[in-house]
Amino acid sequence: MLAALTGLGLSTAAGLNAYIPLLVVGLLANFTDQVRLPQEFAWLANGWVLGIIGVLLLAEFVFDKVPVVDSVNDMIQTVVRPASGGVVFSATEAAARLDGSTWMSHNPWLSWVLGIGIALAVHVMKTTARPVVNATTAGVGAPVVSTVEDAGALGISLVAIFLPVLVVLVVAGLALLAWWAIRGIRRRRRSRVTGPSLR
Repeated sequence: MLAALTGLGLSTAAGLNAYIPLLVVGLLANFTDQVRLPQEFAWLANGWVLGIIGVLLLAEFVFDKVPVVDSVNDMIQTVVRPASGGVVFSATEAAARLDGSTWMSHNPWLSWVLGIGIALAVHVMKTTARPVVNATTAGVGAPVVSTVEDAGALGISLVAIFLPVLVVLVVAGLALLAWWAIRGIRRRRRSRVTGPSLR
């Protein structure tokens, strides 16, 4: 159960920022006993790999805060974020071993599918909302929203590893936020179509 919650949280974080959960998992596996990676994911704790992930994170950090460039970056990340979600969900086989569960170990393909699907769903919500934020704030909102997303990805990654039981609350909160944002987008579109009411 804890393995699934950890995977869910990390994959959700990957949908917001592909590199933050990878870096968190890799660093914790490298410098602590909190994360124990399965043999096939040992590369994630390699210093060179962590360095490359750090450089990619820095590039993502800059590109995602520039209006228009952020949308181009989101198109590129349509492949990267789901792939990252698959990696971090699958790497939580370590958590499966710690809580005595064999479910993940017997179904390794399923953890990839779940991780990719969760990260892709979050990524689609992010890429749908960002152009609306840019348009309604004349681009001023892009760096603010991007910073919140980065902080959210870091926070969710840490919660997923250290307090996985809280992941359900975090994901429910994100779902509620997404529902609220979609309602606002639809309301704005309807008001544009109907135009201002005359009295």
